[in-house]
Amino acid sequence: MTASKEYLANVEPEKPNQKFGSRHYIVFMLFLGMANAYVMRTNMSVAIVAMVNQTAIEKDPDLLDDECPDTDYGDTSNDDEDRGEFVWSTSMQGYILSSFFYGYVITQIPFGLLAKRYGAMRFLGWGMLINSVFAFVVPVAARQGGAGWLIVVRFIQGLGEGPIVPCTHAMLAKWIPPNERSRVGSIVYSGAQFGTVISMPLSGLLADHGFDGGWPSIFYVFGIIGTVWSIAFLLTCHEDPVSHPSIREDEKKYIQQSLWGNASVHIPPIPWMNIAKSLPFYAILLAHLGQNYGYETLMTELPTYMKQVLRFSIKTNGVLSALPYLAMWLFSIVVGWVADWMLTSGRFNHTWTRKISNSIGQYGPAIALIVASYTGCSRALTVAILTIGVGLNGGIYAGFKINHLDITPRYAGVLMAFTNCSANLAGLLAPIAAGNIIEGKPTIAQWRIVFVIAACVYLFTATFYNVFASGARQFWDNPENDEPQKASIEAPNGAANNSNGTTSSALTHRTVNEQQS
Repeated sequence: MTASKEYLANVEPEKPNQKFGSRHYIVFMLFLGMANAYVMRTNMSVAIVAMVNQTAIEKDPDLLDDECPDTDYGDTSNDDEDRGEFVWSTSMQGYILSSFFYGYVITQIPFGLLAKRYGAMRFLGWGMLINSVFAFVVPVAARQGGAGWLIVVRFIQGLGEGPIVPCTHAMLAKWIPPNERSRVGSIVYSGAQFGTVISMPLSGLLADHGFDGGWPSIFYVFGIIGTVWSIAFLLTCHEDPVSHPSIREDEKKYIQQSLWGNASVHIPPIPWMNIAKSLPFYAILLAHLGQNYGYETLMTELPTYMKQVLRFSIKTNGVLSALPYLAMWLFSIVVGWVADWMLTSGRFNHTWTRKISNSIGQYGPAIALIVASYTGCSRALTVAILTIGVGLNGGIYAGFKINHLDITPRYAGVLMAFTNCSANLAGLLAPIAAGNIIEGKPTIAQWRIVFVIAACVYLFTATFYNVFASGARQFWDNPENDEPQKASIEAPNGAANNSNGTTSSALTHRTVNEQQS
């Protein structure tokens, strides 16, 4: 702890006196990009409720699917049950919802590696442009080609969104100093919840009152928004502080000096063998797997649960399905600020900060899912519990989600590509598993199985993370081990280079990391 305080007091580069700098603009655009990405990911969850004729789906005649009666506040209506254009079984709906993730998964690692070699910004911008443009094709594919062509188009959208997380992580590693990462990472990744909060209620309104039959307008409206953002991002953002033509010199110096070797033009080859033997890496990987399975279960299936079991109308469905993600968005920002305070106060190191934040973020929703599975037809109680549980899930952004940048800032984008790819393989199983579990039996008992499975996955992976995670920069990403002529950057506070090419700043960072571990 003493070393950490000494670092903050004596070595930390001077922060520029600037309320809104170039790095803040990058953060703002990455936040909007994450929001757009999740809009494209979640709008199908609400749209498919309006697309499918729920009353025409074959169900087990011996099982009750209307256990919960109509209520005054449920705003249920028989009118919207028969308007759906398509008769798709719940398992087919699961395949449609998961098709996006097949494309999303297979581009994670390639884009992570390409971003390390060629830069992240253009892959991110062009990928999101492809995603946005193909949103316009969704209604045509569904109406002309049925479920098969719809799955193909959603798959292509997933391909385009593949760069969003590894490339965002790579850009954060180049732009954000270590002691700003918790709150900045929380802000950027909370764009996912912001996008969900915007997408679900607006999708519900568009499905009810939009043009071209309602649900197609969802994809047209969000396709336009995504296209505008992609073009703005490509025209106004830059890869790193060095390539930015108008960044203030004091801000550039502050960022470069804070990153300790990360701003160097030369980055050594990826240490694959050391990564493969790293338990802190596997802790992040397992936590990411558990998060995506639980999160995708809720994100893709919650609107269907609201419709089938709690019997909310499409419009009310969209608003109430968004409430948990509004709570998560707000809580994630608060946790990010608290986590940075924990670090700067010197009372907690990076390891404990990440573990505490992640425990809140994964144990919380696990408990909520178990409790919610036993609330039956108590609509208000069920929505309240899920809102609290998913809200607490926001802790993961100051937990494992930003942990890649702690253990290896120079290879954070590559590691994020691997963990996000693996996590989304687990995530795409969530709607398929849920669809098959409730196939023909959309009862509370069957939905309980869906929720309890997700809760158990959360519990196991969070515990593994608490045992093996670390917040210390790993020895295999130590700039002191680089070739001196390629690793040197200007030392903070004018510190001179040592004879072996390292700086006193680097030595201090090493001391801090030893203390953290």
